[in-house]
Amino acid sequence: MLETLLPILIITALALAVIGAWRRIRLWRQGRPSAVPLFKGLAALPRRYLVDLHHVVGRDKVISNTHVATAGGFVAAAVLMILVHGLGLGSSERMGPVLGGLLLLASAIMFVGSLFVAKRRRNPPARLSRGPWMRLPKSLMAFSLSVFLITLPTVGVLPQDAGSWVLALILSAVLVWGLGEMVFGMTWGGPMKHAFAGALHLAFHRRAERFSTKHGGGGRSTGLKALDLDDERAPLGVEKPADFTWNQLLGFDACVQCGRCEAVCPAFAAGQPLNPKKLIQDMVVGLAGGSDAKYAGSPHPSQGLGGKPVGEHHGGPHGPIVAREGTALVDAETLWACTTCRACVEECPMMIEHVDAIVDMRRFLTLERGETPNKAPEVLDNLIATDNPGGFAPGSRMNWAADLNLPLIADLQQVDVLLWLGDGAFDMRNQRTLRALVKVLRAAEVDFAVLGNEERDSGDVARRLGDEATFQSLAKRNIATLAKYRFQQIVTCDPHSFHVLGNEYGELGGPGAPARYDVRHHSTYIAELYDAGRLAFSPWKGGRVTYHDPCYLGRYNGEYEAPRRVLEALGIPLNEMERSGFRSRCCGGGGGAPITDIPGERRIPDMRMNDVKETGAELVAVGCPQCTAMLEGVVDRTAEVRDIAELVADAIVMPSARPRRGERCSPGSRTEEVVS
Repeated sequence: MLETLLPILIITALALAVIGAWRRIRLWRQGRPSAVPLFKGLAALPRRYLVDLHHVVGRDKVISNTHVATAGGFVAAAVLMILVHGLGLGSSERMGPVLGGLLLLASAIMFVGSLFVAKRRRNPPARLSRGPWMRLPKSLMAFSLSVFLITLPTVGVLPQDAGSWVLALILSAVLVWGLGEMVFGMTWGGPMKHAFAGALHLAFHRRAERFSTKHGGGGRSTGLKALDLDDERAPLGVEKPADFTWNQLLGFDACVQCGRCEAVCPAFAAGQPLNPKKLIQDMVVGLAGGSDAKYAGSPHPSQGLGGKPVGEHHGGPHGPIVAREGTALVDAETLWACTTCRACVEECPMMIEHVDAIVDMRRFLTLERGETPNKAPEVLDNLIATDNPGGFAPGSRMNWAADLNLPLIADLQQVDVLLWLGDGAFDMRNQRTLRALVKVLRAAEVDFAVLGNEERDSGDVARRLGDEATFQSLAKRNIATLAKYRFQQIVTCDPHSFHVLGNEYGELGGPGAPARYDVRHHSTYIAELYDAGRLAFSPWKGGRVTYHDPCYLGRYNGEYEAPRRVLEALGIPLNEMERSGFRSRCCGGGGGAPITDIPGERRIPDMRMNDVKETGAELVAVGCPQCTAMLEGVVDRTAEVRDIAELVADAIVMPSARPRRGERCSPGSRTEEVVS
């Protein structure tokens, strides 16, 4: 009886899965076109899954092993099941026992994996979605166990006619249960939807450069994509789900609702109205149409702040995501709460690009509606009028350095290093950092100069607030200015400028104005100077120190080691925070968050300073002016906040008589002294 039923069940499940896949693909294709190499992407899929995806999953060894056993066992069991029971190869005298034995092994491995899934679901952490996901362990067991039992006769463990028709019906019913979840449900909805959508998402990812190849490579692709402002037909941002590209919609559907993004999101932890997992599920609702009533995870933490509870958000592919009145998919405050720290993207095992989606939706609100909250309109107006967010007179950019006699590149035309000041030049606190950095560069006899009043804001804040037009205007004028001069490197103490200049100006450079620059963060450059023997330090005599990783230096650009090498060179033993490196907690200063100032239950910098307090450190070293401002703004902070440049300048052993540029240095004329 099973010999007759099994092919029918398997073929029916596969046929329904194909129909479901076609329906799902049609939903994704509602999005805007996106040119991706289809066959190249499919060919790259195995490596992207086994190497890049599992590099993220492997951060939790138990879950990684569970996933390998369950997913690997299922894929192998499904293929072998089709061969053995669907195509009847199990009855072959030569191939039957071999294929049947492999199928038994694959289904047994899958069953073991399902036991660990069941254990995890017994008392799941809050970040895991419940609802349909709670039945997944039973479905995994039903599939693997039924396939195992019906395969036993093919290897001679049981006779081919073993059992009664009652047992055959029971096994068939259990198999139908497993097939329904594992095959049919993969394309029609349910917990396994992520497997089908996730595989295609990896193949057709809009940031293919994130993935490694057999030749190596693979790196960070963190720069925002530029809008074509000259194309009148192109939408200015995303108003409705169908305005996303089709592979962005595909990426939303790939979400496994594991909640890793939720667990690391600073806005969620602060009780602000943003949960990145819920936001992605909001987009899935918009993709197919309906409401979020069936969502079974943690909501946006906004009920106490006037937000709508789960079940009251509605939308469709061609309706507005953020409505001016009535119901909508997402509240505007959810989008403005994001600090763009990319912690969610870094942790996502499906490699979904949350920040891209948020900025795309912000662009529509800013460019089309002119709806930006709190101080954002004032800041954007200042950028347009004065080229800096504070509205300071452009000619006052160099006032802080009146006594330093800094060389201007306009006078020299060519230098080794162009020092990019950033808008910290208008901030009294950051001016101390800049003065310290100048001291370090002069101690190392670096051939450097500044743009002076020719420098404009890099445009980072405008772009993160969704004002792509102002960003591109600032960027193109900076590019034109930089094209006039010759330099080998740009050095800056601002990771946001560092990121924008190095990763986002490139799309905007034209003939005669190349925008691919060799940009160094000051911690990296100081480390290089020290390694080259151009700097020497007096011994550290201070107390306990910890280091805070800036998001735009670490997660955006992968620089974690250079600041620590500098601190090590200073003789400072570090007391690392629990959340450091790629899991560093955001200070709350990115993405225009201090400007939009969305209220929450607590402040993000307060949480970060609590992390500092837990280490017992008396001083927290930083490498970003925004981080300095946010952490120093904590009322009850227990540690001093100092930039790496300030620590280096305090400890530097400096030659007493070095010539300035244009002077000659006689051999043997250098003596050294400790300068405080």
